[in-house]
Amino acid sequence: MTRAGIAAARSSTAHLAEIISRVDDEQWELPSACEGWRVIDVVAHLAALASEAVDPPPPDPSLPKNRERYHDLRVDERRGWSHAEVLDEWRRSTPRQLDLLDAAQEPPEADEPVEVPGLGTYPRHLLANTMAFNVFCHLRNDMLAPDGPLPFTLPEPTDGQVAPAVDFMLAGLPQMQGPELTAAVGQPLVLDLTGPGATTVTIVPATGPDGQLTVAPGADATTRVHSTALDFIAWATTRKPWRDHCRITGDASAATPFLDCLNII
Repeated sequence: MTRAGIAAARSSTAHLAEIISRVDDEQWELPSACEGWRVIDVVAHLAALASEAVDPPPPDPSLPKNRERYHDLRVDERRGWSHAEVLDEWRRSTPRQLDLLDAAQEPPEADEPVEVPGLGTYPRHLLANTMAFNVFCHLRNDMLAPDGPLPFTLPEPTDGQVAPAVDFMLAGLPQMQGPELTAAVGQPLVLDLTGPGATTVTIVPATGPDGQLTVAPGADATTRVHSTALDFIAWATTRKPWRDHCRITGDASAATPFLDCLNII
C-alpha cells in the first residue's frame, strides 16, 4: 500500500499548519500564484476537499464536470466567509480526512476502485497521494515565495514528500485528459525525473483507436524528457512553461506535442 502517501500528506499538512500560524489578515488577501485565487482561497480549496472527504455531499448532476471549474465553484461558495471561518473548516476537517486516508491503507478497502469525478479512477489507498500532491503543490508553488506572495520559508523538500505527489501525477496522467493527451503521444517517450522524488517511466502510446496511453516503469524509448521531479510538479500542472525546465534528448518533435498538451489537475 502507499504508506508513503499518508506520511507525505501528514508532513505537508504540518508544514501548512505552521505557515498558517504566521499569516496575517492582509497576507490572506494577497493574490496567490494560482490564477484567480487569493491566499485564503487556496486554503478554502483544501478545506473544501477535506470536508467533502469526511462528509461526502449527495450527487448533484448540475455541478461542473470539469474538475478545475468544480474547484472554482467550491472556492466561490466560501468567498463570503471570514478568514477565521475558512481556517476553522480546514482545522476541523483535515485531521479527520487524514485519519480516513490512513484507514484506507488496509485491505480489503485499500484496493477498491474509487472514481474521482473529472480526474479518473484510483485504488482507494492512492487517495492519500492525492492529498499529498494537493497540499504540497499549493503550499510550495502557490502560497510561498518565490512564486507565491508569502515571504516564509520551509525546509527543502524531501524525497518522502515529493515522491508520493509524483506517483499520483503519474497515475492520473493517462486519465485526466483522456483522448486529448492520448492523441499527443505517437511513440514511446521516457520521462526522467531527478532529485527528490526521482523516478524514470515510459509513456507508452495507446495500442488502438479506443485505448489510452499507459505509464510503465523504467526507460524503454530513445526520446527522453529530462527534468527534476520538483520542476515536474510545476510544469506538468502548467504553473510554469515546460520549455524552461525540461531538456529533450532524441526526437524533440515526438515529445513536444505531449509536453504542450499535458495539464495535470
